[in-house]
Amino acid sequence: MPRILQADVDEVKARTNIADIIGERVALRSAGVGSLKGLCPFHDEKSPSFHVRQQVGYYHCFGCGESGDVYSFLREMDHVSFTEAVERLAGRIGYTLHYEDGGAAPETSGRSRLYAANTAAAEFFRAQLLTPDAEAGRRFLGERGFDAGAAAHFGVGFAPRGWDGMLKALTAQGFTREELSNAGLVSTGQRGVYDRFRGRLVWPIRDVSGQTIGFGARKLFDDDQGPKYLNTPETPIYKKAQVLYGLDLAKRDIARGDPRRVVVVEGYTDVMACHLAGLTTAIATCGTAFGTEHIKVLRRVMGDDNASGEVVFTFDGDEAGQKAALRAFTEDDRFNAQTFVAVAPDGLDPCDMRLQRGDAAVRGLMDTKQPMFEFAIDRKLAGFDLSTVEGRVGALRAAAPIVAEIRDQLLRPGYERVLARRLGMDPTEVRSEVERAARGGPAPQQVRREAPQIDAVTGAPVVAPVTLASLPRSADVAVERDALMGALQYGHQIDQALLNRALGAPFRTPGLDAVREAVAAAPDRARAGWVTEAVNGVREPYRSLAGELLMTPFPARDEERAVATVADLARRLVLRQLEQEKQELLGAVQRVPADSDGGRALRMRLRDIDAERQRFAES
Repeated sequence: MPRILQADVDEVKARTNIADIIGERVALRSAGVGSLKGLCPFHDEKSPSFHVRQQVGYYHCFGCGESGDVYSFLREMDHVSFTEAVERLAGRIGYTLHYEDGGAAPETSGRSRLYAANTAAAEFFRAQLLTPDAEAGRRFLGERGFDAGAAAHFGVGFAPRGWDGMLKALTAQGFTREELSNAGLVSTGQRGVYDRFRGRLVWPIRDVSGQTIGFGARKLFDDDQGPKYLNTPETPIYKKAQVLYGLDLAKRDIARGDPRRVVVVEGYTDVMACHLAGLTTAIATCGTAFGTEHIKVLRRVMGDDNASGEVVFTFDGDEAGQKAALRAFTEDDRFNAQTFVAVAPDGLDPCDMRLQRGDAAVRGLMDTKQPMFEFAIDRKLAGFDLSTVEGRVGALRAAAPIVAEIRDQLLRPGYERVLARRLGMDPTEVRSEVERAARGGPAPQQVRREAPQIDAVTGAPVVAPVTLASLPRSADVAVERDALMGALQYGHQIDQALLNRALGAPFRTPGLDAVREAVAAAPDRARAGWVTEAVNGVREPYRSLAGELLMTPFPARDEERAVATVADLARRLVLRQLEQEKQELLGAVQRVPADSDGGRALRMRLRDIDAERQRFAES
């Protein structure tokens, strides 16, 4: 086989900026004069040890030891031969290579032929979209709001309905049936070799450098017995677990974003809709769940400084897709970016949302995002009746493992408090269950209960009343208990604005919260008999608890001190509410740009809270 002249090998390398080639796979940033650095593409790492010096055309990883020039980088990354690497770079810069003894360029084989076959197929499909036979494909795109310009931008094409139209076209260009089979473009059956994609709309799937490596095809005709979407099978260049559709178009805006944001959607048309609406960092997986290999690809594109970055998953309500996203972020290899979920209120996917409500609605979807773990907690709790003790305990056991998966020791306590608030349980109980789940210990044995007694008249179960003695023992419970005891006994002597403020937020103990609701709802505490009406208004099984709180002597030596103590307890409840709101706002401030309207409003509210806390503390 003729060899490329060494002078041409040197000339191509001299004309190629190694940082441009590596920058297509790795987010590079300055590491000093003449040096760039990023996350190594040859091994998984959390902090960058991969350096590139473009002046000398060389790279080196101080973590794994990989090093070389632009040719060795392509050979290692794409598993091509030296000759194929030189030819690929020569093609990029439009340089004509010369071979020893004046020989012609050899017919290369292997991976470069697979790339070439996919590129030729993409051109064939794009041309077919303009033919009369592709009317169904053009109508499909038009009904979803995509014009000819959008189809051209994303390279959308059409696979004709015939048996071997593409096969004939590509074999005429010199590709063998074996090459087309290895590229996943044709299949073999009883009738011989035939096109894999027939009568379908076709999207080219490109790697991060922009080379076509496969296709996704959507059926258009009712007589097509195949699946709704058909993808290229696994080939030497197409690994679906590592491929993200649209990443070649999104990578530049991902790297330039502040914060760096990736929007993960579910399909090809959703990626198109997002990009056309202005969310140009949207990507999608190709017929598989989002997994750890996808995460590694994104980490390299987002760069090492991605703790402030965002990965936002959008869903149209598909249960399997939501579970897959949650599984992806329980893996050890997940990146450091903040993860969110954005679900349209009416369940529309981005494509339908753009069609029905316009581009602004698609962009506005990012305003609805919520943290991934908060989303996961809410989904777990949705399956339980939180109005019952059993329901809350079951919900805690179901949701605790999710919180236990949070490896960030600064985040986990915050989500323990979120879970405690959702359940109305003591934070110490929630923390204990999360720690047990983190250790992987078995859930505590449920107490075996006798069958419930049945009321002979109504036929309803007889529910045992909640009493003071059955309440948990903790400082939070004591404050809530004593405050309610004082409100019932001395509420008519307390400043009503203060008492209403103290009773305006839910209590953390369910039984006491039921009493609080009834006391807070009392319209006129100066009126005789209001206490009896409030106690009678407490829902079962907490009414007897309200009676105990009313009748148990308040712990004070005289009435004057009792009134003062109740007022102090009310202020403590208000301070607790303010502290809880402050902690939530501090978390929200971290997720909102400081110079935005939302950021300024949050900081103003924080100042108001601090002033209010100071006032209550001094009183």
